[in-house]
Amino acid sequence: MKAIVSFVVPVLFATAIAEPGPLTMRRNADGPWELVRDGKPFFIRGAGGHQSLDVLVESGGNSIRTWGIDALSAKVDGKPLVERARELDITIAAGLWVAHERHGFNYSDPAQLEKQRKEIRAAVAKWKHEPAIGYWGLGNEMEGPTADGKDDRIWKELEVLAKIVKEEDPSRLVMTVIAGAARPKIEGVKNHCPSIDILGVNAYASAAVAGKAVKEAGWNKPFVLTEFGPSGHWEVAKTSWGAPIEPTSREKAAKYFSTQQIATEDSAGLFVGSYAFLWGQKQECTATWYGMFLKSGEKLPSVDAMARAWTGKWPANRCPRVEKFNCDAKGRAVKPGENVAIVLEVADPDGDKVELQWSIAAESTDRKEGGDAERAPEEKKLAMVSTGENSWSFKAPDARGDYRLFLIVRDGRGAASAENIPFQVR
Repeated sequence: MKAIVSFVVPVLFATAIAEPGPLTMRRNADGPWELVRDGKPFFIRGAGGHQSLDVLVESGGNSIRTWGIDALSAKVDGKPLVERARELDITIAAGLWVAHERHGFNYSDPAQLEKQRKEIRAAVAKWKHEPAIGYWGLGNEMEGPTADGKDDRIWKELEVLAKIVKEEDPSRLVMTVIAGAARPKIEGVKNHCPSIDILGVNAYASAAVAGKAVKEAGWNKPFVLTEFGPSGHWEVAKTSWGAPIEPTSREKAAKYFSTQQIATEDSAGLFVGSYAFLWGQKQECTATWYGMFLKSGEKLPSVDAMARAWTGKWPANRCPRVEKFNCDAKGRAVKPGENVAIVLEVADPDGDKVELQWSIAAESTDRKEGGDAERAPEEKKLAMVSTGENSWSFKAPDARGDYRLFLIVRDGRGAASAENIPFQVR
């Protein structure tokens, strides 16, 4: 019989009725790591965000990831997130925000360091008895999303913070999250942060091979893919004027599915689960690039893809499918007021009647780093003229500039697809 190395923690009791305790981790002496919940293996089928949790559970998900401590008390379906998570039996990777230097924090300033340490300690002390918290997520890309990872001040301070978390709550594992699987970052955590139990990696175009990179860099504890989704707007082809070309809904769905499958099958013994990004909606480069839902609440094909990856089955109601979306203006310049032709083919897997919504917006100019909040450009409804079966046209704006044409296809039953193309008027 193979030896078992276990990290055992006590089960928490929120009431007289026992509830599942925090996650623990264990491995065979020469085998893979696994997480354990309530005495049973627990593989993370998770998503980043805390909206539409009923859809997450229906899709086969079992965990969510948050970034800051305030999210635990955010109202979800009219209740605090932790209460709703308990009802749905969802674990939370509870984020403890660790400051970034690009936001003005100085890791050489003792006063700032001490203030952050007290805030982390207070947050853990406040929430450590909450049964829905599976483990702590200490920091998100605090080394800087574009940094080389060689600043040891940050890793050494991270260890100080990890020790504080474990002093306050010895029952839970602690994860930290880095941007990408660059060797210097992984080595920074490995060499300076022995109190970190789980390494989280945010990755997009390279997400499927992040586990291999983590192992090759010498990490030998559990690994979680903490953000993955479509290729990032910094990783795709651009127009001649520098506008990123967003993947189609179908391309995104395929990327989510393939990443989950490859990461799971090629785990290298370290992989214990993942969090798809983003289970909600946000403005980042565009209003539709990373969100798996529309702002109006409809799910997008990426949700269906994760349901298939998690359960092996498609959901009962699937998103409409954009089979073809060709536009004369895609990636090029047109004249002011020019008529632009479109060929569109849409199919709904369930035979639902679909509704098309067209809009236009100026190209976003409020670009930030690392997912920081961006201001969304104003979208205006666009009048379309049908010119035949599956063919349409619209009039380009009179004002010169950079634009995006947006298309939303809804089935009227909570499912949709979203497409956009960049074009220029000059």
